[in-house]
Amino acid sequence: MGSRTYAQELDALIIGAGFSGVYQLKRLRDEGYSAKIVEAGDNYGGVWYWNRYPGARVDSHAPHYQFSDPELWKDFHWSQRFPDHVELRRYFEHVAEKWDLRKDTYFNTFVTSAVWDEAAQKWIVTAKDGRVFRATFFLPHTGIAASRAFPDWKGRDRFRGVQLHSSFWPHAEPDWKGKRIAVIGTGSTGVQMSHALSEGAGELVVFQRTPALPLRMRQVDYGAGEEPVAKEELGDFFRRRGEGPWGFDFGLLPRRTFDDDGAARRATLEALWRAGDFTYWIGNYSDTLFDLAANREVYDFWRDKTRARLHDERLRRLLAPQDPPYPFGCKRVPLEQGYFEMFNQPNVHLVDVNETPVVEITEAGIRTTEKEWEFDIIILATGFDAVTGGLTQIDIRGVGGETVREKFARDGPTTYYGLSVAGFPNMFFSYGPQSPSAFCNGPTCAELQGEWIVGIINHVRDAGLASVVPDEASERAWAAQVNAIAESTLIPRAKSWYMGDGIPGKRRASLMFLGGLTNYMTELKSCAAEGYTGFRFEIPKVQTASA
Repeated sequence: MGSRTYAQELDALIIGAGFSGVYQLKRLRDEGYSAKIVEAGDNYGGVWYWNRYPGARVDSHAPHYQFSDPELWKDFHWSQRFPDHVELRRYFEHVAEKWDLRKDTYFNTFVTSAVWDEAAQKWIVTAKDGRVFRATFFLPHTGIAASRAFPDWKGRDRFRGVQLHSSFWPHAEPDWKGKRIAVIGTGSTGVQMSHALSEGAGELVVFQRTPALPLRMRQVDYGAGEEPVAKEELGDFFRRRGEGPWGFDFGLLPRRTFDDDGAARRATLEALWRAGDFTYWIGNYSDTLFDLAANREVYDFWRDKTRARLHDERLRRLLAPQDPPYPFGCKRVPLEQGYFEMFNQPNVHLVDVNETPVVEITEAGIRTTEKEWEFDIIILATGFDAVTGGLTQIDIRGVGGETVREKFARDGPTTYYGLSVAGFPNMFFSYGPQSPSAFCNGPTCAELQGEWIVGIINHVRDAGLASVVPDEASERAWAAQVNAIAESTLIPRAKSWYMGDGIPGKRRASLMFLGGLTNYMTELKSCAAEGYTGFRFEIPKVQTASA
């Protein structure tokens, strides 16, 4: 048996101390299970433990981005409508204290492998430091942004200056004031970080492949006693949040774009624009993400608003093209606070890598087909192997020894309800591929998916069963449903991590259930009410032997 003789025995082992991981621990302990969290970082927060780059802040506005437990919100105060990374870590400290999480958390623990032991009907989970856990349930709540992506540019290791990935920002802030800085990437992170750096950099050069189409963040500072929603109204607020199509307390308008005449349509778009958050994206007309003509109306309004903020015609062409580079809202929509205005500054430059491609990284900086740019710091805001990378970076082996990585490479990222995978018994996760994932406010999904996982684990325990696993046919049917919904939208018309684009060799398919959280929860509730249809259950093998 080797190391298994000293393996720690658990009912459940959870990977990840972000929203979904800590909620899962809390709820499983409430139900009487022995459960532990293992976390690669040295504190709580998940992605907010790692995201410390200048300008990092959440783009789900308060009070959406928190748990619904009154014990947490009754005495916690948000200082801003869109809290920054420091305040989010303060919130997690508050959660850890209130829920007494530390006694069941192992920090600085990176899981390298998890193997299903068919004979014992247990998971054998091994950490990098050699520790071993033997758990009935394996819950890798690794999130959608756990595995970093890097550009394949020639000479990336030659640069003599400081090179950083935005999601692995040093705890000790680098000295970047007055320095020559390159930011590679214009996704949500690149947009936030570039603007923050522009305020102190000697020179900032943003390298853009595809223009982002961000919306204005309507930031609000809250003084003592000021709240985004009154405390006495929060219970009802969280109920509405859980019933909303995106995990927010708002959804799409109950009419189509051309149901309104031109004047009414412009007034509606203006009101949505002034809201200053995701409302213009996922609170717009009901056909915005389905009909090209409707989508073009939304884009043209965005374009004209944005071009008015730029002084240079080249910048207007590259940052807010006359024709949409892709349907609006079909790539992740960032929120910004002065992103476009920063390009009017003399110390800020935009390099479009389609116009002047990167040739190589040099010892001094970055060479394009136009010139060599010299830098002190190069920052890679190049994103992640999104949604699936957190699972595939671990050597997870199910029935017959097949890994999750091998299965996803062979069949695509197929799951059942975005919560489990055929061939991998007693394994559940949240924010997974083919769940609402990035189209759901994180804490909302953490609670709703976490509750459903607790329900099926209770079913196994209460019925005296040993394991549960989805069957292949149900998994294929769910994948077909997910892709059919995606194909009915405009989402596949854009190259984005929603579709698995950006990672060489990754199969292109919808990584999101795009039918909305309301419909998703209807599916999950129906599955549970019918005795967990689509799942197979096994009795303990020791009972089989004695029968």
